[in-house]
Amino acid sequence: MQTTWNPTSWKEFPALQQPEWPDLAEYEATLKELATYPPLVFVNEIRTLQSALSMATQGKAFLLQAGDCAESFQDHSAQTIQHKLKVILQMAVVLTYSTGVPVIKVGRIAGQYAKPRSSPFEKYGDVELPSFRGHIVNSELPDFTARIPDPSRMVTAYQQSASSLNLIRSFTKGGFADLSKVHTWTQEFVASSAEGQRYEAVAFEIERALRFMAACGIDLSKEQVLQQVNFWTSHEALLLGYESALTRQDPATGKWYDLSAHTLWIGERTRDLNGAHLEFVSGISNPIGCKIGPNTTRDQILGICEKLNPRRIPGRLTLITRMGAEKITDILPSLVEAARDEGHPVLWTSDPMHGNTFSSSGSGLKTRSFDVILKELKGFFEVHKELGTWPGGVHIELTGEDVTECLGGAEEVLEHELDMNYNTICDPRLNGRQSLDLAYQVAEMLI
Repeated sequence: MQTTWNPTSWKEFPALQQPEWPDLAEYEATLKELATYPPLVFVNEIRTLQSALSMATQGKAFLLQAGDCAESFQDHSAQTIQHKLKVILQMAVVLTYSTGVPVIKVGRIAGQYAKPRSSPFEKYGDVELPSFRGHIVNSELPDFTARIPDPSRMVTAYQQSASSLNLIRSFTKGGFADLSKVHTWTQEFVASSAEGQRYEAVAFEIERALRFMAACGIDLSKEQVLQQVNFWTSHEALLLGYESALTRQDPATGKWYDLSAHTLWIGERTRDLNGAHLEFVSGISNPIGCKIGPNTTRDQILGICEKLNPRRIPGRLTLITRMGAEKITDILPSLVEAARDEGHPVLWTSDPMHGNTFSSSGSGLKTRSFDVILKELKGFFEVHKELGTWPGGVHIELTGEDVTECLGGAEEVLEHELDMNYNTICDPRLNGRQSLDLAYQVAEMLI
C-alpha cells in the first residue's frame, strides 16, 4: 500500500458504500471535469472554523450542527434554504442567550446529497430495486432505470451546492442575520406555538438590550458581529471520487483541503480504521467528524484519534455519538475516558437521532420520538457532567418546513398524523417547532 498521502491514495484501501457505476469511463471523465471547477469554500473560512472548534474543545463554545437528512435536487428554492437557516439561527439565539456560550453554526447543507444504505437493494411491494443512495447518485423514484447510478448527478450536486452557498453567504452577510431582526426569523407555523411565544420573549429581551446599548452611545451599525454571522457547511464524506476531485493543495502551506465543504464527517458504516474513508480524511486539513455507534470500543476510539489527529490539534477531530437512548450511559463513559486519559483533544457531540429510528406500526413510515431523542441527549450530558468533560455540541436532522415526520414535541405530532406532511426522501426530520423546543431543552442541560 502507498505510504504517502495524496487525494487518491484512498484507492489502495477497501472502499465501502461506493456506487457501482455502470460506465467507468463516464465516471472518470466526470471526476476530471469536477477537478477543473472552482472551490465551493475557501481555505481561510476553514481555518476560521478550525479556530472556533478549538475553543469548543476547551468548553468555551458549543457546536450546533443541523440540517437535512439528505438534500433534494427538487427542493432547492431560496425559500427552502431561508426557512432552514431561520430555524438554525433561532436555535443558536436560544442557546447563546440561555447559556452565555458562543454557538458555532454548521449546516448539513450545500452538499449533503449522498446517503449510506444498510443494503444495496430495497423492496417496493414485490419488486426489488437498487437502493436509493441520495440524489448525487440516483433517484428515489421506485423505478429500476431511475435507480441506476448516474455520474452526471455529481455535477448537478456541485452546481446546486454552489447555488446554495451563494444564498447562504447572502443571507448571513447581507443583513438577514442582523441580530436586530430576531423577530423576523420565526416561521408562521411556529409563531403561534408555545415554543414560538417563548422565543418571542427572548427576541424582545435582545431588542431591548440593543436599544439600551444604542442609548448609551454605542454605534450598533459599526458592530459587525451584531449584523453578520459565521455559518459553515458540512456533509458526510461518502463519495470518495467526488471528494477527492474537489480537494486542492494550498500553495501557501502545501496542505491539502477538501473544498467541497468547510467540515466533513465519516459515518458509522464507513469508519473502518483500515478503510478508504479514514485514509482519505486523514490527509485533508479540514476539521473532521466521525460518527461513533454503540459497538465502538476503546481501542477503536484511540485508533481513530491517532489516525485522524496524531498531532493532537484542538478542534481537528469531533466525535459524534449515536448510541441509542437505552445504551448511551452504559457505553459512552469508557470511550470519553479513553480519549481523555490519552490526551486527545476531542470535541464530543451528540447525534440523538440516528440511533433512535423505528417504523410506525400504523403507517410503516420511518419515524423518531421527540422524547426518546431527548432521553439520549440527557444521557450524553449526564455522562459528561459525571466525568467533568465538556458536552461540546449537538448534531440534528431538521427542516424549516411544517412536516410531520417525528413524533411528539410540545405541539405533539401523533402517530396517525405522520402521513399528513411526510416529505423526507430518506430519514425523518424535526420540524421548526420541535427544533426550537429541542434548543430550549439543550440550553437547560447546559446551564
